[in-house]
Amino acid sequence: MTHKAHPLKIAILGGGPSGLFMYKRLVESEIKDLTIEIFERKNMLGSGMPYSTEGANQEHITNVSDNEIPVIFNSIEDWVKMAPKSVLKKFNISPDNFNEYKVLPRLFFGEYLSAQFSLLKKMADSKGIATIIHLNTSVTDVVDDANANKVGVETNGKEMKYFDRIIICVGHNWPKKYEGKIPDYFDSPYPPKKLAQRFNHPIAIMGSSLTAIDAIRTLARNNGVFQEEKDGRYKFVPDEKSDQFKIVMHSRNGLLPAVRFHLEDSHLGKDATLTKAQIQKNIKDNGGFISLDYVFEKNFKDQFKKKEPAFYQKIKDMDLETFVGAMMSYRENVPPFDLFKKEYEEAEKSIEREESIYWKEALAVLSFAMNYPAKYLSAEDMQRLQKALMPLISIVIAFVPQSSCRDLMAMHDAGVLEIISVGEDSTVDPQEKGGALYTYTDDTGKEIAVAYQTFVNCIGQPHLSYEDFPFKGLVDGGMVSPATLNFKSKAKGKEEVEKENKLVTEKGKGEYVLRVPGIKINDFFQVIGEDDQANNRIYIMAVPYIGGYNPDYSGIDFSEMASLEILKQL
Repeated sequence: MTHKAHPLKIAILGGGPSGLFMYKRLVESEIKDLTIEIFERKNMLGSGMPYSTEGANQEHITNVSDNEIPVIFNSIEDWVKMAPKSVLKKFNISPDNFNEYKVLPRLFFGEYLSAQFSLLKKMADSKGIATIIHLNTSVTDVVDDANANKVGVETNGKEMKYFDRIIICVGHNWPKKYEGKIPDYFDSPYPPKKLAQRFNHPIAIMGSSLTAIDAIRTLARNNGVFQEEKDGRYKFVPDEKSDQFKIVMHSRNGLLPAVRFHLEDSHLGKDATLTKAQIQKNIKDNGGFISLDYVFEKNFKDQFKKKEPAFYQKIKDMDLETFVGAMMSYRENVPPFDLFKKEYEEAEKSIEREESIYWKEALAVLSFAMNYPAKYLSAEDMQRLQKALMPLISIVIAFVPQSSCRDLMAMHDAGVLEIISVGEDSTVDPQEKGGALYTYTDDTGKEIAVAYQTFVNCIGQPHLSYEDFPFKGLVDGGMVSPATLNFKSKAKGKEEVEKENKLVTEKGKGEYVLRVPGIKINDFFQVIGEDDQANNRIYIMAVPYIGGYNPDYSGIDFSEMASLEILKQL
C-alpha cells in the first residue's frame, strides 16, 4: 500500500514584491500537493511599501521601466490592455500611449503588481494549488519546532499556525525614534502624505538619495507649482504663502545621485557575473575567502576589454580604491548642480540614441554581482567594500528619473533647493520645540550649527541590525545569529579591537570577527542559527535584515534571483 505524500504547507510572510516573486516560483513549480498561505499587514497584495500609499503619492515615479522588469505573469504592456478602465484613467495611461521604456507612477506600478498576484492565483487555482490569503494581518512572532519539523507563525499577537516551510518577505521597516515626540521631526519621509503640507521656512533634509527626492517632490508640490514656460523652460514658482520655503539637502559627500540613462542590457548582465565554480576556486586559492580585488577585476574591469577598450586602458592598472578615487574626484570637483545638469544632458543623449553610459552600467552589474560572494569576503575586504565602493555605487546606480531631475534643477534655479557637504561626522540633535540642530564642519574646517524648524531623515532604508530582527521567538531560540565575517589577518583584527572598533570582537584562538548588518544566511537564503547550522524550514529574502551578506539593494532584480535559489531547496 502506498502512503499518500503529506501535503506541503508553505507560509509567505509579507505580500509585497518579494512575496509576489516567491509565490510565482511556487505556482510555476512542479511541487505536488501544495498549500500556500500569504500573510500581509496591509489590505492589498503586491504593492509592498514603495508602490502603495505608505511609500508614494501621485507625484512619485519608479526608476525602472517595463523593459527592465522581469516578467511576473505578464508584462505591464500586456497588462495595460486588460487593466480596469478606472485605473488607466486615474493615471492617464492607455494601451496606445504606453511606452515600455518610460518610468511609471509608483502607485500605478503597485496596481500592476497587485493584479499580477490575482493572475497568479487564478493559475494556482487551475493547477489545484490551494492559496489562503490573510490581509490586514500582522505576523507578530515566529517559533521553530525542530522536533516536529514545523515552524509556528503567530499573527496579531495571539493565533499560532504551523507550517513545513516559511519564507520571510517582510520588506521596508522605518523604526521611529523621535517622530511623534518632536514636532516637525520626521524619521523618514514615509508615508508621504505627512509631508503634504505648507512649510513656510527652510527644511533640512538628511541624505541625497532617491528617498530624499521623494520628499522633495512632495514638499515642492505643496509649497509651489512647476510650470512649462513658452520658451520651453521648466520653472518652479513658490506660493505667495510659502515665500520662506526652502530645502537644504545635507549629504556626506555633497553629491547628487546620477541620472537614469539607456541601459544596453536592461537586466544588468545577470549572466555576466562570476560562476559559482570560479568563486569556489578563488576561495580555495585565497585562504578560504573570496578576494574583492578578484571580483573587481573579473566582474568589472574585464567587461571593458571588448566594450570600451579606451576606458579599459585608462583603468586597467587601477585597484578598487584608485578607481573609486578617480570617479569620485571627478564628481567632487564640479559644483553638484552643474554636474547634475551635465549628467542630465548626457543621459538625454544616451536615451535618444539608445546608447548606454557603459561604466555606470558596468558598476550596476558589479553591485548586483557583489551579493552572492559578499558572505565569503574577509572582514578586511568587507571594510574596503563599505568604505570605498558602496558610496560610489549608491550614487551612480540610483538612476534618478528625468522628470525628478527637471524638478530638482527648476527648484535649484528658483533658489529654493541647495545641497551641502557635511562629511562623515555631522550630528543632528532633535530640538524640544521642533525640528533639529544640524552641526557639521564645512570645507574650510569651520564648525557650523544651524537650527531648522523641520527636519526629514532621508537616508533611505537602513540596513537593520541583528538586534532589530522582528521575530524574537527565532532570536531567543538561537535559530538566527548575527552576520559576521572573519579577518584573514589576525594582526589586522587585533588592531581593530585596539582601535576600539565596536564591530570587531575576538572569538578565541586569536581569531577576530567583524559584525556586519543583519543575520547570517547561506547561499539558499536559509537562516543560520547560533549552532552554525542552516535551517531548512526557514528562508529569508527580507533585504533590510540580510544587508550584511547582501549589500546591494536592487529590489525587484534581487527578488527574482533570491526566489529562484530558495525554490531549488524547497
